[in-house]
Amino acid sequence: MNALLRLTLAAGAVLFAGSASAAVVRVDEAAFVAGSGLITFSEFALGTTNPVYAPATYGGGAGSPTVTFDGYFQGQSAGATNPGACPAGAAVSGCVLGTPTGPLSLDAASPDTFIASDGSNPTSPVLSGSPLFNGSIAILFSTPQAGVGLQGGFFNAIGGTAITAFDAAGNLLGSVTNTGLGIEFLGLVTDDGLAQISGLLFSLVGSEPAGFAIDNVRFGGQGEVVTPVPEPASIALMGTGLLGLMAVRRRKAGR
Repeated sequence: MNALLRLTLAAGAVLFAGSASAAVVRVDEAAFVAGSGLITFSEFALGTTNPVYAPATYGGGAGSPTVTFDGYFQGQSAGATNPGACPAGAAVSGCVLGTPTGPLSLDAASPDTFIASDGSNPTSPVLSGSPLFNGSIAILFSTPQAGVGLQGGFFNAIGGTAITAFDAAGNLLGSVTNTGLGIEFLGLVTDDGLAQISGLLFSLVGSEPAGFAIDNVRFGGQGEVVTPVPEPASIALMGTGLLGLMAVRRRKAGR
């Protein structure tokens, strides 16, 4: 096979495999359009444990998911069960080990989450894991979502906390970590814009000395979250590949 044709096909394979995969890309809060879901934790009283949000509770319309919170998913375990397996610097109470088993479901034996007041967060109340401001938080959606995000913090270290997305079978879709200090929005969307995110884990992946909680959880199905356009380099790769393929075809036609 002609070398240019091989390069063209390889470039196309990489591009289209990426667009069809279940990978996720980072987005900011502005990516969640009007009509997408929003949970502020002011919907229930302080102290409510493992809250369950039916669509009517947060103002969701037809087809909106029920959203449930707990400490982690079935198949996972607390960092305290094997402290040496936690990432360096991560407190064992906020570290979660293992991968979920399918179908994705919350582990009722995991430490509770609960609604709490947080003086360091201007939009308090928030949802905390156990112990207060030092435990992991898992979110389960009754129907898959295209994008999910939340405000996390108060962060005193960069790269110490992450949100990790899973599909309905418990497969890892991807994660993003905090890149700043204080309160930061952490959001992700599937790179093809399809609704594949059934659960999200908020946990420690490194040091976070100040503790952490979540607020203003955003989520949306297909068409409710804006998927970022490809980077210019990806567009250039596709253009180069198509031009190369056209050139090969012209040469063959002229023989």
